[in-house]
Amino acid sequence: MSQVELRSMWKIYPRGNVVGVKDLSFTIRNEEFLAILGPSGGGKSSTLRMLAGLEDITQGELAFDGEVVNHLGPAERNVALAFESYALYQRLDVYENIAFPLRARGMRRAAVDEKVRWIAELLDLEPLLEKYPGSLAGGQQQRVSLARAFVRRPKLTLLDEPISHMDQRLRAEIRARIRHLHEEMHNTTVYVTHDQAEAVSLCDRMVILHQAQLQQIGTVEEIWNHPANRFVASFVGEPAMNFLPARLRDRASVTLPEVDHEAVLSFQGELDPSCAAQLTIGIRPQEIGVLRGAGVANTLPCVVRLLEFQGEITVLTLTMEGPSQHSVKVAVAASEPYRVGERLWLQVRPERIHLFDGDRPVLRRKLRT
Repeated sequence: MSQVELRSMWKIYPRGNVVGVKDLSFTIRNEEFLAILGPSGGGKSSTLRMLAGLEDITQGELAFDGEVVNHLGPAERNVALAFESYALYQRLDVYENIAFPLRARGMRRAAVDEKVRWIAELLDLEPLLEKYPGSLAGGQQQRVSLARAFVRRPKLTLLDEPISHMDQRLRAEIRARIRHLHEEMHNTTVYVTHDQAEAVSLCDRMVILHQAQLQQIGTVEEIWNHPANRFVASFVGEPAMNFLPARLRDRASVTLPEVDHEAVLSFQGELDPSCAAQLTIGIRPQEIGVLRGAGVANTLPCVVRLLEFQGEITVLTLTMEGPSQHSVKVAVAASEPYRVGERLWLQVRPERIHLFDGDRPVLRRKLRT
């Protein structure tokens, strides 16, 4: 479909001199499904609107297949958009809502009918073609909105949190349909969301934005195991990564001085020789083992303070034994029984430890192949 290049793009809003996007550069590959993820106000929507041509680019270039398109409007760029609000034409039936962008381009009646019925079959909308939006459920209206966005085979499809307001069952269904459409049409798709589960289940790669700047771009595996900075490490993953103060002991281990008996944790990887002695250790809740007895290496003593049942898992909040009593969260199988006040030992595998000197990671490991 199309390769898209963002070259040092800025968006500065004149009123208040607010920076919406700062020096943003990355490439969206041909036929890639790219998710843009980040907290509110991070620059996601500004980026999407510049891609669509709905916002002027203050500085920098946007190129589709090598051609700079800064000067082109939305229609000239051949992009399609679907938003959280369905934006359907209430006076038109489903068929005419889907057909609208095709008719606007002057397509012949027979070709319009062929394309509308083709996309309606893909999205299971054939029984609804004669109905009006007001008579449809939310999930049905969203499918109509997606059909209208995809029907004309755009160079680039832009989806701005299109299912964030739906219940969990509908979201799972529409996610599957969006990915199926993407693959069926060999499309280039950009999906903006604040929901990590959506991004992980849909995307080939993720872009993480924060405070108007690019933090990292990569596959889910790259971002999960090799975060570019402490913000990315804390933002990606639910529950969030645990952070504890540590002191470098040697090139393969750290001590946790605020835990009883100055617990020693070994780690694996190449340590940045310029890092400070005082570091922060990062451990994901999903990658911590729970033991009911001591005596194993790389363990930390703690006490259960809170249990949160979340379906297949239970999230334990534990207090580390020591003067500062740091809290740590651990995700365990819901079938395992634990109780508040129980004493446990947390086991941390050396290859799962992250180390940070301030904001920057200082422990490098090879990507898994």
